[in-house]
Parts: sequence; C-alpha cells; structure tokens
Amino acid sequence: MAKWTAKHEAPEPLEGPVVATITGGTILWFAMFLVQLPFYGWFADRDLLWWVWTCAAGGGLGLIGIWYVRGRDAALKRHAAAAAEGEPGPAAQG
Repeated sequence: MAKWTAKHEAPEPLEGPVVATITGGTILWFAMFLVQLPFYGWFADRDLLWWVWTCAAGGGLGLIGIWYVRGRDAALKRHAAAAAEGEPGPAAQG
C-alpha cells in the first residue's frame, strides 16, 4: 500500500480573537449549568444528570482553555516583538 502524500501545501492556520472566543464559550457552559441547577431533581428523576455535569465540565475545561490561550497569545506577541526588533527567536538560539 502506497503512502499518501499531499499534492499541495497546507494553508496557514486561521487566526482570530481566540481568547474572546474561548471566554465566550466558557461563559455559555457555566450559564447552561446555572440554568439547569433549579431542575436538578427533574434531571435526576429521568436519569439525565449527565446533562448538568457535562455543562459543569465544559465550564471547568473552558477555564483551562482560557489560561492556555492567554499564554499562547502572550507568547505569540513576544515572538512578534522580538522578530520586529531583529532578535533571533528561541528556535534560532540553540
């Protein structure tokens, strides 16, 4: 079986307001969790508690995501500033 190879270069990744997107998604997960809390008994009676805890997990993982993308954004800005000043990046210093 022959190995598959790409016929063209991969496109550049899309960049956008990543921190705002992850923050908005995290807020939505927590909002859905809070909206479902008054109906906890209803979900428990129908064996659907996983809906409530899925929203809580989404909010918790969103907090980790916010921490990660803020650090990534800061690193990209530091790299761009160093490149603008003509300093070699961390990969070139090895």
